[in-house]
Amino acid sequence: MSFTFKKIDHVQLAAPKGSEELARQFYSDILGFKEIEKPETLRKRGGAWFSIGEIQLHIGTEDPFVPAKKAHPAIEVGNLEALKEYLLSCEVEYIVDDNLPGANRIYLYDPFGNRIELLEWES
Repeated sequence: MSFTFKKIDHVQLAAPKGSEELARQFYSDILGFKEIEKPETLRKRGGAWFSIGEIQLHIGTEDPFVPAKKAHPAIEVGNLEALKEYLLSCEVEYIVDDNLPGANRIYLYDPFGNRIELLEWES
């Protein structure tokens, strides 16, 4: 083959129209993602883009909106136990899942009902 896949550039999740401020509160204020500016040509579509390190999450608005209950981004984290304590202090509920050998992982849902997996691989 003369081409290569390099990395995932971003993951897009959906949200209801007009929910950008709620997305900012969750992804920026709670999870610590930084909002990044959308290109001028895409701003009229609504939504918001966020990044942390090399990870980008794009929140796009849909009407009608249906959350992703099964499909989800999985983000590897360092010190998942500290993150779990932090989430509880922010009143963000999560579900512990021990079905993946070698991984400590949880699932949480954003304010729109989209599933997000957070995991830390055991060394």
